[in-house]
Amino acid sequence: MNSPSFAGLELLDTPVLITTADGVLEFANPACENLLAIGRRELLRHTLFELFQDSPALRQALSTALQHNAGYIEHDLELRTPHGEQPLHIALSVTPVDADGRLALVELRPLDQQLKIANEERLLLQQQANRELIRNLAHEIKNPLGGIRGAAQLLEHELSDRPELKEYTEVIQEEALRLQSLVDRLLAPHRRHVRSEINIHEVLERVRSIALAEYPQGLSIRRDYDTSLPQMVADKEQLIQVVLNIVKNAIQAMKGNGEVILRTRVARQVTLARKRHGLALKLQIVDNGPGIPEEIRDHIFYPLVTGRAEGTGLGLTLAQAYVHQHGGSIEFESRPGQTCFTVMLPFSNTD
Repeated sequence: MNSPSFAGLELLDTPVLITTADGVLEFANPACENLLAIGRRELLRHTLFELFQDSPALRQALSTALQHNAGYIEHDLELRTPHGEQPLHIALSVTPVDADGRLALVELRPLDQQLKIANEERLLLQQQANRELIRNLAHEIKNPLGGIRGAAQLLEHELSDRPELKEYTEVIQEEALRLQSLVDRLLAPHRRHVRSEINIHEVLERVRSIALAEYPQGLSIRRDYDTSLPQMVADKEQLIQVVLNIVKNAIQAMKGNGEVILRTRVARQVTLARKRHGLALKLQIVDNGPGIPEEIRDHIFYPLVTGRAEGTGLGLTLAQAYVHQHGGSIEFESRPGQTCFTVMLPFSNTD
C-alpha cells in the first residue's frame, strides 16, 4: 500500500518514483504510469532496475545520492524500458527522502516532453494564423463562385440551340460546385459545435462501419478498447469527422489493403491546451501502411498539404481544428510499416 505521506506527489506533472537502495519500488505517481505505459499495480511489481534495463548510470545515481544523503542530477540519461521500442531521454534527479538513507525520490523529466510543450505552443500559434488566413481566403473565393455558376447557367440557356457546347457549360457548373464544397469545408471549423454526453466507442464503431462498408475487401480494423472509460462531453459529429479523416488517410495510403487499430486508454494528470486534467482520453489510430513521406511530416497539419495527387490536404487540418476546439491535442509518429496518430481529449471541457 502506498504511504499517505506520498499523496501530494499524485498531482505532479513530473513522473516520480519512491525507491529503496535495492530498487524496490514503494510508490509511483500517475505521470510515471503515463510515461512508462504501465498501470501502477503492474509497475510496482518490478524493481527500478527491471523497469530501466542495463543502466549502470541509474544505479550509480541512486547509490551516490543515498550514500552521501544528497541530491544527484543527470541532465541527459538514456533509459530503456521493457515495453518501449525507443529509449527514453530523461533529465534524472535522485533525492533522499528520509534521514537514514533508506528511500529516495527519483524524478524522471522527459526531455521530449519539454520539446512537445514548445511544439504545442508553436502549433497553436500556427493554427490561429492558418485559421484566419483560410477564413479570409474562403470568403474571398465564395463570393465570385455564385456569380460564375449563375453566368454558366445563363450561358447554357442562351446556347440551347448549340447542344455541342453544353458540355463546356456543365464543366463550369460542376467545377464551381466542387469549389463551393471545398470552401464550405474550409469554413466548417468556424461553425459552433454542439456538445452532449457521448461514448467514444460509439464514435469509433460508426467510423469502423463506414470504412468497412467502403473497403469490404483487404481491410482489417481491429478494436483495442478500454471499455471502462467514462462518458465524455463533446460534439459527436465532429469527433466522428476527426477519426474518419485520419482513418481514411490511413486506408488510402495503404491502398485499401492493410490493418488499422483503434485503441482507447485513459491518461491521468495531463496538461492539454494549458489546462490540467485529472483524466483524459488517449485515442490512438495505428496503421501498418508505408508511413508519412519525410518531406511533408513537419507540415502535415497545414492546409492543402497532401502526399496524394488526388488529395485535398484538408482532412488533417480539419481534424486538428476540431480537436483543438475540444481543448485537446493531436500528434503522430510515423515510420515505414507503422503510423500512429494520438488524439488526447479531456473527458469534460467547459470552454
